[in-house]
Amino acid sequence: MIQRTPTAIEARPLDHDNRTWQQLLADSITTPEDLLRRLDLPAGRWLDGARGGHRLFPIRVPEPYLERIERGNAADPLLRQILPLMDETQARDGYVRDPLAEQAATPSPGLIRKYRSRALLMVTGQCAINCRYCFRRHFPYDEHRLSPEERAGVIQALAQAPEVNEVIFSGGDPLAVNDRLLARWARDLATVPQLRRIRIHSRLPVVIPQRVCDDLIGWLTETRLQTVLVLHVNHPNELDRQTRSALGRLRAAGVTLLNQSVILKGVNDDANTLAALSESLFEAGVLPYYLHAFDPVAGAHHFDVSDDKARQLVRKLVERLPGFLVPKLVREQPGRAGKTPIDLHF
Repeated sequence: MIQRTPTAIEARPLDHDNRTWQQLLADSITTPEDLLRRLDLPAGRWLDGARGGHRLFPIRVPEPYLERIERGNAADPLLRQILPLMDETQARDGYVRDPLAEQAATPSPGLIRKYRSRALLMVTGQCAINCRYCFRRHFPYDEHRLSPEERAGVIQALAQAPEVNEVIFSGGDPLAVNDRLLARWARDLATVPQLRRIRIHSRLPVVIPQRVCDDLIGWLTETRLQTVLVLHVNHPNELDRQTRSALGRLRAAGVTLLNQSVILKGVNDDANTLAALSESLFEAGVLPYYLHAFDPVAGAHHFDVSDDKARQLVRKLVERLPGFLVPKLVREQPGRAGKTPIDLHF
């Protein structure tokens, strides 16, 4: 797969520079018809599949991300991640609604305890972009909305768990909510003595770079807790000039930046793309962290890549890249105390 040159992407005129991230989020593409029209894709070929997948998992694509997709190219690796296909409507054995068994690891609404020293906080069910391969595409977010009383209960539960030293903001996308709520969470968590870090798992600084605003930087720099942002970038074309600028602001604020990718058929399942991704991330100040084997979620079987192929690709990365640019190939398995490394079989 050949990576397009950044200049071709960045040369496009941008008409959203004066819109806030909230406005850009609200103005996202949310229908199959609009998505195909904006990307010059023939409705006769793609509309039925897009409508079928959309009914199961709605489309959401923000404008800044849409502009990085090559018009008229149905094989564009960014388009592949957000275009619903008829494949999503076809059930396949072994692909399930809760591939990580997270429902069984939820002792109370909004809090997931899969690991001894980390707790995962479901800040919101909203995302800025609906990725078709999402392992939580069937997650019952409505059951995890927290009232003020329940938020207080989460803090109390963490205070009574001395083994937990890190809280992970997750969702949905935690940065899809306003900074007042996030700052309140950060202040409350800072009162729990044993906590050391807040880790934020978010795609928003990539798909809407304007999300890195003064309010976000403000609460990130005011908390006593160390802050780590784990991005989700699967292809180097996702990193444009505005995204790199936003990531630079986060680095200047002292936020540690990591990236986790998912290996996806037709998106990044070749060594050239993965090597370019690692190099592009590091140039933007982001350290490659994990390369996830595909989670067998229902409706996304067409993205699956075998472990054998994943091993071959990462072995090629080991040959090409310095060790710190080679992400760890891992699989998350229900009931395990951490991510399971996939042996490369050298």
